[in-house]
Amino acid sequence: MTDPGRLAGPLSRSVADLCRRLQPQVSARTAAGFAEVIRRLGAPLQLAVAGRIKSGKSTLVNALIGRCVAPTDVGECTRLVTRFQYGTVDRIEVVFKGGRKQVLPFAADGSIPAELGVDIAEVSHIEAYLTNAVLQGITVIDTPGLGSLDAASVSRTEELLGAVKPEEGTEDPGELDTTSQHAVAGAEAVLYVVTQGVRADDRQALAAFTAATASREAGPVNAIAVLNKADTIAPESVQGAGNDVWKAATILAEKQATLLKPRVADVLPVIGLIAESAEAGRFTAADAETLRQLSTLDEDTVDTLLVAADIFTSWDCPVPAGTRLRLLEKLDLYGVRCAIDAIRADPAITAGALRRMLLEASGLAAVRARVEVVFAARADGIKAAAALASVTALAHASGNPAERQRVHDAIEVLLARPEAHQLRLLEALTLVVAGAVDMPEDLAEEVLRVGSNAEVGAQLGLPGGTRAELAAHALERAGWWRSFASFGATPAQSRVAHVVHRAYFLIWQQLRENRG
Repeated sequence: MTDPGRLAGPLSRSVADLCRRLQPQVSARTAAGFAEVIRRLGAPLQLAVAGRIKSGKSTLVNALIGRCVAPTDVGECTRLVTRFQYGTVDRIEVVFKGGRKQVLPFAADGSIPAELGVDIAEVSHIEAYLTNAVLQGITVIDTPGLGSLDAASVSRTEELLGAVKPEEGTEDPGELDTTSQHAVAGAEAVLYVVTQGVRADDRQALAAFTAATASREAGPVNAIAVLNKADTIAPESVQGAGNDVWKAATILAEKQATLLKPRVADVLPVIGLIAESAEAGRFTAADAETLRQLSTLDEDTVDTLLVAADIFTSWDCPVPAGTRLRLLEKLDLYGVRCAIDAIRADPAITAGALRRMLLEASGLAAVRARVEVVFAARADGIKAAAALASVTALAHASGNPAERQRVHDAIEVLLARPEAHQLRLLEALTLVVAGAVDMPEDLAEEVLRVGSNAEVGAQLGLPGGTRAELAAHALERAGWWRSFASFGATPAQSRVAHVVHRAYFLIWQQLRENRG
């Protein structure tokens, strides 16, 4: 049984109740699917970290979890989807396509073994249970890289992101059919990792992320992107960056956001390697001491060492080459430079303070904050929308018209409730983002703003506005959208306009009720 206390909020509870009421009225197979939907509603938000091969996904996963558990070197497990979730005991389960599970020990370094010792063609995915507190609120899913020469690995990621359907004809008659399995699987949100160039298949992968987004395309409610390896960007290649690497990365991320929006809420620069080292325990007191030794060298020698990686490890220097290589593998040249500058600015800086400085320099805090705003704050709506998409897909997969109609009618009753308006807004946003409803650019931007922000000031485009200013603006825009719905809008635009009008009215009502 799902623990009601673990559900993300009132919308998730309403959908779970709907599933329970429908279970006696549908086929046994559909009812089993509804049971899985209820289970997922009580689980943490499912966040997939996806991107092209060698984009640094697993490194970022380790940083987000705060533990070096996802292998970053090429191996069997990097060709599989791995789900990192909270558990009271650390353990690894290899889940085979037939449902059989095999428990494996962690590698000596605490990570998932690179080689699993099983036929990976028969493996569905890996479940990793960790005692890390961060996983109590979110399940992080590491995916094989898109663009790999290994077609099987790519298909696993595409299936998780909704780009393809599982192969037909492989289901066990006693289990859910493949369509139903797909309907209740997959990610509910995605953190998409790009590097310096956004490619066509990056956009295609985001467009195909449909697994839990009202059965339509990904949008800014449940997708953000990060520009990883920000330290590798040459500042001179980015106009307006001067000689500042981070400024160059920020400018480039903003340009990438224009390419990827409205499919993503934002693109943020990050240095995954430094974030992993600082947050997941790779940076040690010995590393801090090595950096302290390097900081005592004359400026010309340091500048020479930091020209290129091969020079850093081979140039004649009092610090042994092997020690420098280990440092390079943890921080790369940019991190080494940041740390040396920090030590020179404060020779008494401790190893702990140095680690915190590196963590701040990595940009991970901004990524976590954006995940909190975009995903965690909207988990109830995201999970409820995903669940309703699964419920709809399960009913359609049953092949029973009466069952489909029964489920459809129950969903319509749920959506008519005032508390379900957030779902209507998410649906309207998705329609506009996907281009299913053509809106003028300025109105599309407004729908985007109202639907993809959790904070009232951001929704209204008036951050920092007073309560009176926000209330007046919300009421004015509510009236405008009601007029637009009645005069001048196409039927499709009118449906969206009525939803946006209602959203503004509810915001105004909320502000009025909370005044004083």
